[in-house]
Amino acid sequence: MKKIKIANSNKEFTVGKIVCVGRNYEAHAKELGNEIPTKPVVFIKPASSIIYSGEQIIYPEYSSEMHHEVELVLLIGKKIKNADEVQAEKAIIGYGVGLDMTLRDIQNKLKEKSHPWTIAKCFDTSAPLSGFISKKNYKLTLNEEISLSVNDIVKQKEHLNLMLFSPLQLVQYISSLMTLEEGDLIFTGTPSGVGKVKKGDKLYAKITGIAELSCTVI
Repeated sequence: MKKIKIANSNKEFTVGKIVCVGRNYEAHAKELGNEIPTKPVVFIKPASSIIYSGEQIIYPEYSSEMHHEVELVLLIGKKIKNADEVQAEKAIIGYGVGLDMTLRDIQNKLKEKSHPWTIAKCFDTSAPLSGFISKKNYKLTLNEEISLSVNDIVKQKEHLNLMLFSPLQLVQYISSLMTLEEGDLIFTGTPSGVGKVKKGDKLYAKITGIAELSCTVI
């Protein structure tokens, strides 16, 4: 079982499901040739895909094109269904930064056949996570900068306020589709600049004021 701890707290959460949002930044949707969505694009990763900062991302042998995608991650602290804006706000208990590692060659082949993206997104070590900060100790403004560097070269850099759907909108929408429970995580989408990584690459992700994350690809 994968656990999440919040900084300066004894509270520990067992991760349930990881709900991911695709195409939540217009520039990223366009860079991959996708239409701008009118509703959040939602998919799932298993908790078994989680690793933590300082651990290693294992490059699957069946892919030759793994991409980095840096994202704001929300930690859900209470069970909700069909949440309104107030309930959605209360349900978010913490924030972190994560990587949605994606096998782009596999994903493209699956999309061509109108098949689910599952095996391109759910492999072991595909969800590196930082530590989390409590919402009580940090007020999210969406003016924060999110960034990712590969071998000290900045590849992704944007402000959270360019998300098409805000964290509250995402929690509301996802809770209309499925029950969200304590310990669930929501990956809120990645900005433009995604690209290939190779074995030996060192990845460093950061959201200003919230969290930092570093991993090496092997």
